[in-house]
Amino acid sequence: MRVQLGSSFGWLWSAYAVSTYGTWIAFGAFPLIAVQVLHSPAFAVSLLEATGLAVAAIVAVPLGPWVEHRAKRPVMVATDLARFLAMASIPIAYFLGLLTYGQLLVVSVIAGASSIVFTAASGAYLKHLVRSDHLLVANGRFEGTSWVATAAGPPLGGALLGLLGPVVTVAVDALSFLLSALGVRRIRGDDVAAPRDPAVRFRATDLLDGWRFILDDRVLRRLFLNSVTVSGLIMATVPLLAVLLLGEYQFPAWQYGLAFGIPALGGFAGARLSTRLVARYGRHRVMTLSGWLRSIFPLGLAFTQPGTSGLLTVIVVEGLLITCMGIFNPINATERLQRTPPDHAARVLTAWSVSSKLAQAILMVAWGVIATLTDSLTAITASGVLLVATPLLLPKRTHMPEPEAAASAEGVRAAPEGIRTAS
Repeated sequence: MRVQLGSSFGWLWSAYAVSTYGTWIAFGAFPLIAVQVLHSPAFAVSLLEATGLAVAAIVAVPLGPWVEHRAKRPVMVATDLARFLAMASIPIAYFLGLLTYGQLLVVSVIAGASSIVFTAASGAYLKHLVRSDHLLVANGRFEGTSWVATAAGPPLGGALLGLLGPVVTVAVDALSFLLSALGVRRIRGDDVAAPRDPAVRFRATDLLDGWRFILDDRVLRRLFLNSVTVSGLIMATVPLLAVLLLGEYQFPAWQYGLAFGIPALGGFAGARLSTRLVARYGRHRVMTLSGWLRSIFPLGLAFTQPGTSGLLTVIVVEGLLITCMGIFNPINATERLQRTPPDHAARVLTAWSVSSKLAQAILMVAWGVIATLTDSLTAITASGVLLVATPLLLPKRTHMPEPEAAASAEGVRAAPEGIRTAS
């Protein structure tokens, strides 16, 4: 039976969906603009990607505590509007002949920092909006939407790129953030914000509260270390796969898109299965098995060869990996929200996102150096070997007892103690 999560969740889900599709439609537009429009060298293109991740993460650090004490819907609307204005500035500057590499860097940072803040605010609001026993269902729907957008967005974006150029796809992305803000505005009901004692002054050490809370909880600590390491090692190979397939093996662009579009559908299937698997086998067993499998399958990329066999290898390996991620990620997100009190949710989610972005940026640079000293396939294989050990960081069964029976059928959930509501 399909769980009904209400119209407010529907609007939040719709806002997330439209902005996610917009982002994936514009996937790869910034590097193309840097190369085709601004004639930037390869190092500048790599720097654009790494700097956007790293600087956006650093900028977002002080925003975690700030978000915690603000009503979440206005924060989501503000970050959507910030991304809309930043992205919209690119086609405007292009048509005026004023577009520069520096503007791309600034927009990348604004968009990245806004994305981290939006994720923190929306995660904290989701915890307020949805009953605890329905969080896995809600996170599964977000996860499924993300993977469908990953599968469908790049081909649509590729068609737009071919017909109208990369600047137009950025304009589409900008419009998606405006539509997302309108969707969030349609949410009705109360809001949530942690109270702040005006007599207590803000201290610089408060910026570390999210990390302190994560590291003090043994389950969150293990999930955090596992998630940051796995995502960093996987993302470190993404540009290397592009170099390997498009450069060394001379795959046409449509085959490269196919190699990552088809497997993304596995993420949708995994997200749909996640709730059912947990109901049948329990959270810890499903999380552990999917966590091990998602860390073993990437080693298969070491066998990638030129031609059709190489294409099939990438599709099969990425398909299996992404299916396991689709199962694992909603459980991980749900466990994180359920173990975090409402007055720490935004700080914990910000700390998590910031750490992931920084780890990805650092490992992308490190693996670029490894590939330079060896070759792309060797660097990809090294990542796969290290990934095999990451499940050792997952929580033990004794640390994750199964939740008690679901709440009564009335579904009436009281507002958490110590949290005020805001219209």
